[in-house]
Amino acid sequence: MGDLLTNLLAFIVAISVLVAVHEYGHYIVGRWAGMKVLRFSIGFGKPLLTWVRGNDRTEYCLSAIPLGGYVRFLDGREGPVSPEDAGRAFDQRPIVARIAVLLAGPAFNFLFAILAYWVIFTSGVPTLLPAVGDVAPGSYAARAGLKSGDRILAVGDAATADWETALVAMLDRIISDGDVPLTLQSDAGVQRSATIVVGSDAARLTEPGMLFEGLGFVPWQPPAVIAAIAPGGAASAVDLIAGDRVVSVDGSAIRTADDLIREVSARPGEAVVLKYYRGDELRTVDITIRAEPEEQGVIGRIGVTVSHDYGDLAYLRKYGPLDSVRESIGKTWSTMTFTVRMLGRMVTGDVSIKNISGPIKIAQYAGDSAERGGREFLTFLALVSISLGILNLLPVPVLDGGQIVFQTVELLKGSPMSERSQIIGQQFGIVALILLMSFAFYNDLMG
Repeated sequence: MGDLLTNLLAFIVAISVLVAVHEYGHYIVGRWAGMKVLRFSIGFGKPLLTWVRGNDRTEYCLSAIPLGGYVRFLDGREGPVSPEDAGRAFDQRPIVARIAVLLAGPAFNFLFAILAYWVIFTSGVPTLLPAVGDVAPGSYAARAGLKSGDRILAVGDAATADWETALVAMLDRIISDGDVPLTLQSDAGVQRSATIVVGSDAARLTEPGMLFEGLGFVPWQPPAVIAAIAPGGAASAVDLIAGDRVVSVDGSAIRTADDLIREVSARPGEAVVLKYYRGDELRTVDITIRAEPEEQGVIGRIGVTVSHDYGDLAYLRKYGPLDSVRESIGKTWSTMTFTVRMLGRMVTGDVSIKNISGPIKIAQYAGDSAERGGREFLTFLALVSISLGILNLLPVPVLDGGQIVFQTVELLKGSPMSERSQIIGQQFGIVALILLMSFAFYNDLMG
């Protein structure tokens, strides 16, 4: 229940903030363009709270359904315009002004992302250099010659200063031509080139969570080295000391610190055989995992702290205020262009449509990021804000992009599109959005 409530609250906060930003863009540019605003609503449905402000008596509302929002301008197409408001209706303003108002919503979403990334970059971003962990035998990565411990210096011509950059570049190359050229550096510091060839398997590899599994390697993680022994714990009663590296629990291979935590947690009360290295010597010890009650149920513990030291692979990336402006604009632009390419490849079938997420998955992501802290939640908001801006620019009649198409046609032909054409367009747009939401809900329920 706690996770569900966290997800729901984080989702409502995220949607409310991003919709407010988007609609404020329409609102403020409309005001600048001389249009009369009748209502600014966060949420749909029945208004719960309403304030009336300004000479135009604009209604500012918080409405019952927190899944969107809208700005309602005075519009001659919806009814007669009073003489005192002549020229202030949306349809009575110059076409260029109308297009500017429609573009302002997505533009403010992109500006929000830039501001969010600026805050993140100035506060510092914990960063991991991309390095290869275990490589599955016979996999694409194994055939390309990747080895555990290899640093990924570049993907094609793109230098990879962190895992996010590496993953985006790898996905980009996979959906472009199915080849992923890498520049690698071994533990000994020797550089070499390697190419992962996936061919026609690209669409499967772009499914959520499939990239590493499909390529056949995982990111490098610290081994299960004991950092400290808790007094009175199970480990304190046997021959274990700080510095020992655990390699198996009752025959289950342990490669990383997370492997050890996961394996021990799942075995409360069991007597197991632990294998570990002390220096170069392989040792064995019998230990009984203690059962300890936690909020999520009974879990196993042996009373050790494991090291999560990434060594020189981890660093804090931090920029000054001015450099952060450049970095945040670049980050927003690269995310925008990558998202557009992914959408285009979904249409052609080169990228899995399972990447389309609906409100259930978005709520889960919102809750997870909120639990990890303010920086993660702000990063989530930036990504969703960019996606919201791009989605609204699609040339679908019920979205801003479709309305921009209508206004552009009117500008070119000198008169509005016929009412019949606009109705057909609106119907097409509604069908397209229903199909999109159907895919999204299906992915949420089946994922």
